[in-house]
Amino acid sequence: MTTANKVTILRILLIPFFVVEVLYYVKTGNELHRLLGTLSFAIAAICDAVDGYIARRFNQRSELGAILDPLADKLLLVSGIVLLSFDHEPYLETVPLWLTGTIIGRDILLVIGLGLIQLMVGKVKIKPHFTGKIATVLQMVVVLWVLLKWDDLWLPYLTFSAALFTGGSGLFYVGEGMRQLSAHPTSSPTPVRK
Repeated sequence: MTTANKVTILRILLIPFFVVEVLYYVKTGNELHRLLGTLSFAIAAICDAVDGYIARRFNQRSELGAILDPLADKLLLVSGIVLLSFDHEPYLETVPLWLTGTIIGRDILLVIGLGLIQLMVGKVKIKPHFTGKIATVLQMVVVLWVLLKWDDLWLPYLTFSAALFTGGSGLFYVGEGMRQLSAHPTSSPTPVRK
């Protein structure tokens, strides 16, 4: 259990606290709950960068970390986006459902692709792409923007940018998956015997 993995586990443990605090806020309107929910989300988001830095700087990359880190990202972002896509007026702005659908749709497609590659090839090689990193940051910004109640004039631009990079990263990963599948001998046509 490396330090980077401990930070990742802390991120995962913060997710239910974040969800509960936001739900309490939209039920009661008590600003303390919004503050605690925002802080827990922000800490989890910052820990995303911290655990990555620790893993690289101190050579603490591990197979467990390779699984836990993206899982923590997905759990945090999907819970935040889905939670905020419900109508919580007058307390919070609503994240558009098309952004929620784009994020969830891409993630489902990637999980199916990963499973297919694992089944056909046996080993999946995932290299993070800059579009995926930008998509993650933009999704975090959208959630924090809504929680902090900043000017909603900019929210449509942020949500559109998040959807654009989310879709773009999905296309990149699908292309990368197709490349891995086509490079494997099992995807070559079987010669016909006469």
